[in-house]
Amino acid sequence: MEPKIKFFAGSASKELAKKIVKNFAPGTELGKSTLTKFKDGEFVTSLDETVRGHHVFIIQSTRPPVENLMELMMMADAAKRASAKKITAIIPYFGFARQDRKDQPRVPIGARLVADLLTTSGIDEIITMDLHADQIQGFFNIPVDHIYASTIFVPYLESQNLDNLIIASPDMGGAKRAKAYSKFLKTDMAIAHKSRTEANKVAEMLIIGNVRNKNVVLVDDILDTGGTLAKAAEIIMDKGAKSVRVAVTHPLFSEDAFEIMNNSQICEIITTDSIPVDTSKCNKINVLSIGELFGSVIYNILNNHSISEHFIA
Repeated sequence: MEPKIKFFAGSASKELAKKIVKNFAPGTELGKSTLTKFKDGEFVTSLDETVRGHHVFIIQSTRPPVENLMELMMMADAAKRASAKKITAIIPYFGFARQDRKDQPRVPIGARLVADLLTTSGIDEIITMDLHADQIQGFFNIPVDHIYASTIFVPYLESQNLDNLIIASPDMGGAKRAKAYSKFLKTDMAIAHKSRTEANKVAEMLIIGNVRNKNVVLVDDILDTGGTLAKAAEIIMDKGAKSVRVAVTHPLFSEDAFEIMNNSQICEIITTDSIPVDTSKCNKINVLSIGELFGSVIYNILNNHSISEHFIA
């Protein structure tokens, strides 16, 4: 007997969800759901078809505003109360992941709180990509499949045949990610060491490594305001680099990020559609879809096949 499967999409990831289900199996359709908003801002979700005995997949990136996270949890709760057999949340971008520890007194560990909330809502399994901190997987008592955008970034960079390529990290925290890329691309690496006076503002930065006459690719998980990446690109070019590109998984583009990127010395921003991005606001943006990647992962999970091929960084 074939397993009964249904896919639903939250309002933040409708277009990506269509790509995922199409790549999972041509002809597959998203389940019907409704989001009803009340005058005071409260809302309610409903799944408009039966899910009894089904394995339900809910696709939703939990990008701002926080209502996107709440919508995901309410859809999961609705599926659980409608007797779904299993609920898998596909969360390409996992919000609150930067709050993975207490870095000062009297602050929450937001990522752990979100993990508890998702589990309480009835979710049995998480599939996500490029968590800001790998240890967040340990915040869950349910399976978490953490895949990497390097699965699509590395082949793309190889196809560009850039001479004197070097991989760089915009901060010390991303050194592990940069090292993984440099290993698979067989290149050297550099690191930008920065200090901050407050969140999203860089006080000073220095480059560790030789970037002269190199085509540099800065790899990162999130493009938020873009200030760090723009500053790193400026210093790298001042050090004699030939070009600077950015490979960043989650394109948040907060506040003046589009303007900052347009005015930066970055020549290309390679990113994914984990979050919808308006490419008309910056002609440097090159979006690589993760629809095929997630479609393949879901197919392998359902058929009890390995997904280790998607863990290359």
